[in-house]
Amino acid sequence: MSVLAVTGGTGFVGSALIERAVREGHQVRALTRREQPPRDGVAWIAGALDDQDALFALAQGADAVVHVAGVVNARDRAGFTAGNVDGTRRMLDAARDAGVHRFIHVSSLSAREPDLSEYGRSKAEAEALVTASGLDWTIARPPAVYGPGDTEMRDLFRLAARGLALLPPEGRLSVIEVGDLARLLLALALSNEGAGATYEPDDGKPGGWSHKSFARAIAQATGRERVLTLPIPARIMRLAARGDRLVRRGGAKLTLDRVGYFCHPDWVVSEGRMPPSDLWKPEVPTLAGLRRTAQWYRARGLL
Repeated sequence: MSVLAVTGGTGFVGSALIERAVREGHQVRALTRREQPPRDGVAWIAGALDDQDALFALAQGADAVVHVAGVVNARDRAGFTAGNVDGTRRMLDAARDAGVHRFIHVSSLSAREPDLSEYGRSKAEAEALVTASGLDWTIARPPAVYGPGDTEMRDLFRLAARGLALLPPEGRLSVIEVGDLARLLLALALSNEGAGATYEPDDGKPGGWSHKSFARAIAQATGRERVLTLPIPARIMRLAARGDRLVRRGGAKLTLDRVGYFCHPDWVVSEGRMPPSDLWKPEVPTLAGLRRTAQWYRARGLL
């Protein structure tokens, strides 16, 4: 049995990681801003990434830190820096102060192209802090993550269920199901294999998915045999982002910052960056995972 310190444990990826770790008999210490119901195998630590005392309490006595928490949507550079750069710096300091050597950092493929978005820039800066930390670190750069519990792709599923897919300009992407990602993060936390490595895991589909083929897979998962796919030029996407901000304000899913990386043509994982197969390999067929995701949305009235 190991003790894991997890940030972002109340979020999409972090909650999947906690569920997996507890199911396999490990103890979890998880950071939370809000009071959580008691759960076997989980010790909730009240605090946030700007609370150094809470981060030290989180890390103390842990065998590994898995830093999942991050900001995916912010109004400006300062917001991304505070959540992704400063938060990572504080978590690294807490791990060192608590004597924890193993540090798993969840980054993003966007860190490969830091000039495209403030989000990508902040993730690249956080990676630089991790690599210079002196800890036994491993960085995981997941591509687009989907699965039951996700809210970021909900609009894609809702439109596809109605026979429509509004897409970025032509390009390709890789994807990964949240349970597969959680399984990788746990495997990394429990092993020193991969120390000093940056991995880019995905669903195992060579060359990734075109935007159109992934939209058709989502439509199929919702029960639609056909879907109208409409690539949207970048200039129109920017206008749509401004409109989304006016309507949904802080809850907007399409932002100007996201348009920057959505329109990049290549978000396929890099050849040679997959984790070693003796450590991890994807298990969830993407269409099956998309179907389970659609079922989760439908069961909650979200389609």
